[in-house]
Formats: sequence, C-alpha cells, structure tokens
Amino acid sequence: MIKVLLVDDQAVVRAGFRVLLEDAGDIEVVGEASNGPAAVREAALLRPDVVCMDVRMPGGDGLAATRRIAEGGAEAPAVLVVTTFDLDDYVFGALEAGASGFILKDCEPDELIAAIRRLADGEGLVDQSVTRRVITEFARRRRSPEPEAGALEALTARETEIVLLLAQGMSNAEIAERLFVETSTVKSHLRRAMTKIGARDRVQTVVWAFQNGLVPQ
Repeated sequence: MIKVLLVDDQAVVRAGFRVLLEDAGDIEVVGEASNGPAAVREAALLRPDVVCMDVRMPGGDGLAATRRIAEGGAEAPAVLVVTTFDLDDYVFGALEAGASGFILKDCEPDELIAAIRRLADGEGLVDQSVTRRVITEFARRRRSPEPEAGALEALTARETEIVLLLAQGMSNAEIAERLFVETSTVKSHLRRAMTKIGARDRVQTVVWAFQNGLVPQ
C-alpha cells in the first residue's frame, strides 16, 4: 500500500481526496494536516510515502513545509504539490525546495492517482500539460549560484548529455530516439547520474541542472 498524507486548509478538499485515493485500492491515506507546520509534524510521525501538499494555507504555507520535509534526504517522503495555478511562484519555490513534482487541482482523478504512484516508485513528475513551460520558466528565473564542487566533473559525458536533454523537457523515449539507444539505457545512465548528484527524482535532476549551469543560457 502507498501511504499518503493529505495537506490542505480546506476540510472538504481533504475529504474528497481521501475518498478518491482510497478507492484506488493500493493507496492508504494515513493522515491529514491543514497547514505547513502540522504537515511537517505529521510527516515525521506517520512516515508516508507521498505528501499531497497544498501551497497556500493560513497558518503556514506549503513552501516552508516542503523544504523542511525534503531536508530528510533520500528517506523523506516525496512531496506532490497540488495547486490551482500552473505557473505559480509557490510552485517554483516548492520545486526548488525539494518537491518531487506538482499537479493541478483540476486534473482528472486518474491523473492524481497515477502521479502518486509515480512518486511512490521514485519517479518525479510535472503535470504534462505544462512541463516545457515550467522548464522554460526555470531557465528564465535561474540565478547563477556557485556550481556544486565536483558534481559536474563526476558525471560522464553520456550522463551529462542525458541530464541536459532531460532538462530540455524530453522524455526517456525521446532521449533514446535522439541518442539512438534503448530506453532502458537512458534510464540506467539517468539513475547513475541522479545518484552522483544526490537528486531524488527526475524533477530535482532538472532543478539541479539549471542551478549548476549545465543548461546554456
């Protein structure tokens, strides 16, 4: 069973999500929270696999909560930001803080369930309708911090190439077609690259690529 923590300031939203998710058969809602600080406490106590996180909540927003939860590293639950706005400042802040992806509140029920399953399996995601827009916006907003010492050098030429194509918005299948290799080969290179840079999933790998200057301006 995939254990999920629901975080939203509206009780009716949490109730609706609970019914929807528990009808999936392989998802168990283990807890709820109505603000960021409560989400951090419940995540530490309940140890869910995925946290469905609203971003705008009185009493403590989801951005700070996402950052606190993500500080747990590889053992931390994946945070799925569920938002009304696809290009919200809070969304970008949450991704930079360590969220594994985001999806829109008006998505189809099956899309939400599929997103939770992907995150539970270690796959990050961004809502497919806005993936390239999100990546473009990351590029526009990117600062120029000091790259992580040794991180870029640790990647092989092929790993660097695949991470760059991923950051450009390509799927594994599109990368495989571009490089004339099998999709499984792309996945293997990407897994090794993620291990080297300490990224938990594909989304955080894209964030890392922009933050460390791998993507040309």
